[in-house]
Amino acid sequence: MARTIGSHGPTTLEAIRKAGVRLIFERGYEAMSLRQLAAEVGIQAGSLYNHISTKQDLLFDLVQDHINDLLRELDLALEGKADPVEKLRAFVAFHVSYHMTRKREVFIANSELRSLEAKNYDAVVALRGAYERRLAQILTEGVTEGVFEVVDIQVATFAIISLLTGLCTWYRPGGRLTRDAIIAAHEKLVLSGVAPQAAIGQRRSGSESPQTAVAGSRP
Repeated sequence: MARTIGSHGPTTLEAIRKAGVRLIFERGYEAMSLRQLAAEVGIQAGSLYNHISTKQDLLFDLVQDHINDLLRELDLALEGKADPVEKLRAFVAFHVSYHMTRKREVFIANSELRSLEAKNYDAVVALRGAYERRLAQILTEGVTEGVFEVVDIQVATFAIISLLTGLCTWYRPGGRLTRDAIIAAHEKLVLSGVAPQAAIGQRRSGSESPQTAVAGSRP
């Protein structure tokens, strides 16, 4: 696991983590060497071991911390939401916003899962499962209350997460749509897939969905 030594340890460790995210994103975990990582940070290769134990531990820490952040921030986004439709809107808005701003970490967590050793892989899959269960619970509550129509909760959970995460493949800042417009479009897609139109209309917040503007996506 990551560790720090000396008065400049925390600062250097943070620089190592940031450089690690950048290099793994650009070159892939297998292609990145610790010598390259040290050069990026501006320290001797041997000095890396004052801050990280192994290359594998660095990858595991980056992915684990990413998913823990995802879980913590999702719980904050859902705080105070009682209605299943309101919760689902909050889930969509959070997931889309997070994946717009943390693209590198998301890419690494998905593409480099294969590079994790067995015990680290199992730990990450368990954390991902906890995130998926948050959404599955929202869908289950909606079905119980009669506002969602879902044939299979697990299938719907995986399909929604895949849909929302897909924006990482095409989103670029500076496009035709605002961030709010992109979120609104995803909310409509998700809600129309699980809820009767009457239920959606009755529970809308009343705010206008943004249409176009200056800062959002490639489309």
